[in-house]
Amino acid sequence: MAMAIEEYVRKRGRATQVKQVREKINQLGIDYIYYQFISVTGRIIGKGVPADHWETIAEKGFQLVYGSVANLYVDRYGQYIGYGPESSELVGIPDPDTFVQLPWDKRVARVYVTCFRNREEKKDPGGFFTGDCRGNLRRIHDDFQKKHKGMHLRHGAEPEMMWLKKGEDGLPNGGFSKPNCYHIDQFESLRPVFMKVIEYSRAMGLDMIQGDHEDAPGQLELNFQFDDALRTADRLSTYRQICAQVARENNLIACFMSKPFMGVSANGCHHNVSLWTGGKDEVNALGNGNSLPGLKENFAYRRGGTNLFMPSGKDKQKPGPVGLKAIGGVMAHLDALTAIGCSTVNSYRRLWDTGFWAPVFADWGYQNRTTGMRVSAPGRFEYRAVDSMVNPYLMASAIIQAFDHGITKKLDPGEPEERNIYEAMEEGKLVKKLPMSLGDALKALENDEVIKSAMPGDMYKVYKHYKTNEWENFMATVTEWDLETYWDCLP
Repeated sequence: MAMAIEEYVRKRGRATQVKQVREKINQLGIDYIYYQFISVTGRIIGKGVPADHWETIAEKGFQLVYGSVANLYVDRYGQYIGYGPESSELVGIPDPDTFVQLPWDKRVARVYVTCFRNREEKKDPGGFFTGDCRGNLRRIHDDFQKKHKGMHLRHGAEPEMMWLKKGEDGLPNGGFSKPNCYHIDQFESLRPVFMKVIEYSRAMGLDMIQGDHEDAPGQLELNFQFDDALRTADRLSTYRQICAQVARENNLIACFMSKPFMGVSANGCHHNVSLWTGGKDEVNALGNGNSLPGLKENFAYRRGGTNLFMPSGKDKQKPGPVGLKAIGGVMAHLDALTAIGCSTVNSYRRLWDTGFWAPVFADWGYQNRTTGMRVSAPGRFEYRAVDSMVNPYLMASAIIQAFDHGITKKLDPGEPEERNIYEAMEEGKLVKKLPMSLGDALKALENDEVIKSAMPGDMYKVYKHYKTNEWENFMATVTEWDLETYWDCLP
């Protein structure tokens, strides 16, 4: 039986794409290529290789230590997370359809890779490497589509982040603008920044649709068009890279930390999700004409088809039967999902600093921002318990598995809450809160086999090790709050 890695390299159509990449390399004058994948925390990892070696890397791949998917991070006991130095090395095989030029240095391109086990391993040689969250998402989504006759997830993200001033020491020195929500003047103050972000984003295939100044210092939200789950996750990762580059150019800090400031809103990353059948890819040239700076798939969006979240009865807001069951799946697994959507210790500052529409309560409604989930528009369901530090590949995989469970088991989400949730509770409604710490969320995840299935093989082991260590480190740390509260409390 052929190894998975060899089947992947030789799959139908790939040889043609490899040749198309060579044509782009020559046409665009590319000298260097970043080969990149995603770590457990959403960090972009990989290697750079001169473009002369494209065909060799496309055929054989490159090697990198397994522990790179855990950021080569050591836990508080001195042990490498996930994989020790004695472990084998993964093999990264590039996905040609993700090849695109970097607009800030047109000598350089990037391409995402799928990770495999080493060909020489005794166990499952050349198999899919399950510590690769990006590869896992593709396979989980493929399985979902096969099981549900072509039904697939499309979603968009709302990536809030903050542009911070940089002090002389290189550390953050406050937000660049004032915390005035939707204020055009404060938006205008960041125009040189966001216009460059939009320029770079369009050049790399992100169809930017709208943006605004949010209600925290330097906080912007720039949205791009929704699409197939894997493409959306890739574009969110690309957007983060773009923001980091624009920050370097402007001597600013592009901050995706969930809650840098108390008393103002945190950085959320709401996911607007829907399930579809049919549709086809359409290339949006984004003003580049026929001379695209990368393979056309970077500039393609799936259009058309049937949206199974659209209302189908007299109620013009309530999702159709498939959508309701999918929401039921999310409701049934909210606690465990929180461990992925709110993945850091700092994430829970967002939930505890109340008064800023934080998604604290496990309920759903229509245009109701006091509930954890809402139907934000007909045909679209907004999952709100997710913030700017999310690993979008793990989040999309987990949502797919929750949807699958809801549809398969015909789960009922109950009736939507149309009241202000706080007023409803005063009237006697019993509403469960989401986990309010990373530790509690990790316990919920450990007990939820459905959501754990979104992290198959090594993935859950790595995630649990990394995040448990993060929680334990926090619990063992003496903070400024500790000192201010307790240093002179006795006698």
